[in-house]
Amino acid sequence: MSQTLHRDRREDARLGALLQLDLLDTPPSESFDRITRMASQIFNLPISAVSLTDRDRQWFKSRVGVDHGSIPREGAPCAQVAETTDVLVIPDFQQDAAYADSVLGRSGIRFYAGAPLVTRDGYGLGALCVLGTEPRSVVESEIAALKDLAAMVMAQIELQHAFGRIDPLSGLPSRNQFLDDLADLAAERPDESRLAVLIDLARPEQVNDYARVMGLGRIDDLIRDAALGIQRAIGSELKLYHTAATQFAFLAPRGVVQDEYVRSLTEGQRQEQQRSITGMLLTSAIGVTAFVPRATGPQDVLRALYGAVQEARSSPDLVGIYSSVADAAYRRRYRLLRDFGPALLSGDQLRLVFQPRIDLPTGRCIGAEALLRWNHPDLGAVSPGEFVPVIEHSPHAQAMTAFVLETALAQARRLRAAGRAIVISVNVSAANLHETDFGTSVRDALRRHDLEPAQLELEITESAIMQDATHARRQLDELAAAGIRLAIDDFGTGYSSLAYLQDLPAHVVKIDRSFVLKLGEGEKEVSLVRSMIGLSHDLGYRVVAEGIETAEAVDQLLAMQCDEAQGYFFARPLEVEPFQAWLVDHERVARAAA
Repeated sequence: MSQTLHRDRREDARLGALLQLDLLDTPPSESFDRITRMASQIFNLPISAVSLTDRDRQWFKSRVGVDHGSIPREGAPCAQVAETTDVLVIPDFQQDAAYADSVLGRSGIRFYAGAPLVTRDGYGLGALCVLGTEPRSVVESEIAALKDLAAMVMAQIELQHAFGRIDPLSGLPSRNQFLDDLADLAAERPDESRLAVLIDLARPEQVNDYARVMGLGRIDDLIRDAALGIQRAIGSELKLYHTAATQFAFLAPRGVVQDEYVRSLTEGQRQEQQRSITGMLLTSAIGVTAFVPRATGPQDVLRALYGAVQEARSSPDLVGIYSSVADAAYRRRYRLLRDFGPALLSGDQLRLVFQPRIDLPTGRCIGAEALLRWNHPDLGAVSPGEFVPVIEHSPHAQAMTAFVLETALAQARRLRAAGRAIVISVNVSAANLHETDFGTSVRDALRRHDLEPAQLELEITESAIMQDATHARRQLDELAAAGIRLAIDDFGTGYSSLAYLQDLPAHVVKIDRSFVLKLGEGEKEVSLVRSMIGLSHDLGYRVVAEGIETAEAVDQLLAMQCDEAQGYFFARPLEVEPFQAWLVDHERVARAAA
């Protein structure tokens, strides 16, 4: 009994070693075919194969002179070679009681010689074998050559295994193997609809936080434990891939119904939110995509899975399904990000428009906000609401502000030369407040254009300030000390508080248009804007209301003693020449009204 148990365990370990190498049912490879051809030539025999011993079959990774891809394991001499890890020579099948009635014997094979394929741990994977249809003997030099060729096969197996095919942490097939297997699927079943699943164990910030507290070694343990848990959950019949540090992918069983399978994943995810696979509070998310191998390349399948996982992060169930609409939006954002650098250098894609700011008590134009516009050579006019948020969180953020600042100050200088010195407002992003020399670069720009600091106003959102409040405060103090006006933009939509407002060295508060547009809805909305204006005045700020579209809103804001207004009621954002003409006309109307 103990010998049988030992033999069974040895066989399980051998099969485990074979499966881990991920060779079974893979496409032909010239690196293996070259060796089998050499074996056939050395022995001058018509048949040669790299034969791997699976649980119930001999599968041929490479073959010469053989039409079929496998034969039953029972009665196959290569199985004996794998089990014993010894060379086996059968001079004549008809004279060998063990193999005379085997599949090979009945098919006309008379001669066999096989050398074992042995792993470094001593497990026999199968054999490099040569076969003939006539009885034959071998000499010692031929056996030595067969052993050498078998060693070459094993070297190739180890090289292929080591070269990005197995993740060293989990021992699972890697992303490269996943992509290769998808390519094989396209060749074998090109029109078969399949479902791919990606499990992302944690948000990057969670991994960073845990690594900081527990160390990278513990994170590695969690990932290994998670890999085992996922494999148990999906079953041993499905192949699990370790595609990124905390991400695992697999193909759902053939023929599953997408909606039903996604429902089962969602239910499993709900349970997982109660008890993590890893035993830690990691927020895992699942992405799903359906694809047809012929129509969708391996990289596109993986990209769709990544997109689905990102969608899952914003889903209450943390399960996301690939959406072509969402994917198109992501691809467009990526294109905008990629093309913005060349746009900065083109000289004809980016320009500024100017929206006037009106002093409400006098009706005079005392300033203008410089707004960036982009005419993309292929996409046409791109809304700033679309591209500015993308660029603000990219390496181009600082260059974008520099372009706007330089262009706006050049226009301010031209206006001053024409006798119309108004304050030009420029929007500043969080990235600018992180620049160590931002204040210096702004002062240098003013000097280049021979402008006084008071002719420039920098608009900063509350959220930009709060990303790094301490560093932002130092920057704002430096700018204010230089005489540059500062405005808190989109007031009311961010982190507003009394302590926050009274502590900033700003001069202007711009009430966000979302509040102003609701002035006609009721007394509650009016009271809210009135309170914001009163609070800002009490703290010493000048108040600008954005989004003015009606005369009624102007009258209400005047009654609330709001200082300035900006919106379509006065003027839409104007190109440079129309803006200059508008200034002339508006001054004439304002003088007449006075």
